[in-house]
Amino acid sequence: MSQLPHLHEASAHHADASRPSAPAASTAAGRVVIVSASVGAGHDGAAAQLALRLAGSGHTVDRWDFLDLVPAGLGPLVSECYRRLLTIAPSAYQRIYSSTESTGRPGALIRLIQRSTHRKLLRALPPDTRAVVATYPIAGQVLGTLRSRGRLAVPAAVYLTDFSVHPLWVAPGVDLHLAAHPVPAEQARAHGAERVAVAGPVVDPRFTPTTEALRTAARDRFGLPPGAPLALLVAGSWGVGEVARVAAEVRATGAAVPVVVCGRNRALAERLRADGVEHAFGWVRDMPGLMHACDVLVQNAGGLTSLEAFACGLPVVSYRCIPGHGLTNAAALDQAGLAPWVRDPAELAAVLTAMVDGPTGRRYREAGLALHRDASGPAEAIAAIAAGSSGAVRAAGGSPGVPGSAPSPALPDSGSAPAVPDSAASPAVPADAAPPVHAGPPPLIPAQRRRPDREAIPTRASAPTPRRPDRSPDRRPGRRVGLAVAALSATAWLSTAGTQLAVAYGGFDAVDAGRTGRAFLVVHPPHGGHLDDATLRALSAVQAAVSVDTDEAAADPAEVRRFAAAGLTLVNAGYGPPYQSGIVTRRDSVEAGADALRSATGAGSSFFLSSRDVDALDLGLAAYHREHLVVPDLRIACGSAVTPQLRPGQIVLVECGSADPAGLTTTMNRLLTSHRPPRLGALNSLS
Repeated sequence: MSQLPHLHEASAHHADASRPSAPAASTAAGRVVIVSASVGAGHDGAAAQLALRLAGSGHTVDRWDFLDLVPAGLGPLVSECYRRLLTIAPSAYQRIYSSTESTGRPGALIRLIQRSTHRKLLRALPPDTRAVVATYPIAGQVLGTLRSRGRLAVPAAVYLTDFSVHPLWVAPGVDLHLAAHPVPAEQARAHGAERVAVAGPVVDPRFTPTTEALRTAARDRFGLPPGAPLALLVAGSWGVGEVARVAAEVRATGAAVPVVVCGRNRALAERLRADGVEHAFGWVRDMPGLMHACDVLVQNAGGLTSLEAFACGLPVVSYRCIPGHGLTNAAALDQAGLAPWVRDPAELAAVLTAMVDGPTGRRYREAGLALHRDASGPAEAIAAIAAGSSGAVRAAGGSPGVPGSAPSPALPDSGSAPAVPDSAASPAVPADAAPPVHAGPPPLIPAQRRRPDREAIPTRASAPTPRRPDRSPDRRPGRRVGLAVAALSATAWLSTAGTQLAVAYGGFDAVDAGRTGRAFLVVHPPHGGHLDDATLRALSAVQAAVSVDTDEAAADPAEVRRFAAAGLTLVNAGYGPPYQSGIVTRRDSVEAGADALRSATGAGSSFFLSSRDVDALDLGLAAYHREHLVVPDLRIACGSAVTPQLRPGQIVLVECGSADPAGLTTTMNRLLTSHRPPRLGALNSLS
């Protein structure tokens, strides 16, 4: 197929996008179905704005949440698993992301979910559908499969909501991939997409260029200091990432006052306020106003919020990005010249200062505004492929369409652009009425999003009752039972054996020393014996950590305080050897160890010493106490006659138990002198 041309905006002034541009019957422009997913807010936010613009040009628009198409009501479980991976086990998410990036295909479980949605998606398409659009990669894969097999006879398009393109965004069989910028367009082509158009971004029309009047009014509404430079920190609708750490670092630079948006993560907002961050919000409905109030945006995911900031002329900085798409989006935004990626914390102050006030900030502001000004938007391209479709879709579940029919037409080089206003003041939102925060636009279609009823957006000229797809019961109940059993089995495996496997390979927030080139020592000291000052100094010199179990902390808290005073990193050892919890007994090992350390020293630990015998509950408790799992690669008993060689990338546990304190000194001397040891590192450097 030939490559589609870039889309260009033809007119400089637009009508209000909330009103249809001209009265037209819905049958004239046709019906477009948009499939999104309530996984975060970005996919739904893009779908809402596409729907608004298509409705404004006379189309009838149906919106579906892909998670509602997953059988047995398992869609919310998929979303929750993704959220927990990002919050509890970011390193495991990075491994999954990298694995699917290298193979270019999803895992077996995701492929099963894809296949299970085919029939239900086909039944959701009314007979007069002219085009189907996905703003979620897995939904795009389903559309591509159906299109390739001839079961979907109308054009299918994928709107790339990320600025970087993971291979799963590219779906063979899809007629058109729409990108916001040439950088993601080139990435899509590199992954095999045949037809790609650079259509520009789509955001809520309330995100308009900032003026001094808008800034002053917004700061007054949100109770922000009128004269101070403000850095807006965002972390998506779930409030994920190293948000508290970034807020503290921004505040320490003195270059800007942090204003933090925590989304629906209320606990994070409360924790930030307790840490002294004065301006910490939860979900904010007037996100355009908050952007108008601030001088720079610090983001960690590179999604829809960055595009909204560009529309406001708010310069964007990427910093301490979340794994997976957060890192690749930061690289793509940097490559595009739209947002610098700060990799070194030492550079943060200088970058913030330059972005708030200076030619660098002005250059990035102009680049962001140009991204919106110089493109017509994806709705025009979608309208073009819908106009070339015959609308030959049959609503019967699984009935194939006509293979190869309704080819997508070439897109116009110019023409009337969708209705988008040039400027609009954000509505006044009283400070006491603005629920704190959000990382994308609020839902614009007043309908329940978590149910399988379509949302129809009628045109101004006609508002017919939307037709519902065939709701005939599935004639293969055994398939539903099988899917439910498979899902439960997969969940059970992920919670037990899968968790142990992930921990063994450094996933699920287990510290990973493999690429550091250093070895790390953890010492479990003798019970009932005091280490002399010389031994403590020797341990401190080699940056060793000390593991403390509940018995040690309860029996001799003064000794534990000596360890802390000597500068040794304390590690929660739970109930001690063999450092594991049973199915019923010792289940509270993590909790008991954390409480014992806090009681002895007044502070908790950042680490939990564990065997690989852990499950999802252990992970949850460790995450609750903000502890990373430390799984030793090598164990050495005090007084052992055999002294193995230390190797780079190892975490070594020196286990003394009931041995004499002198045995620890002997073992450490042998360990560090009998072979040429690698450089030793501090466990804190891995957190």
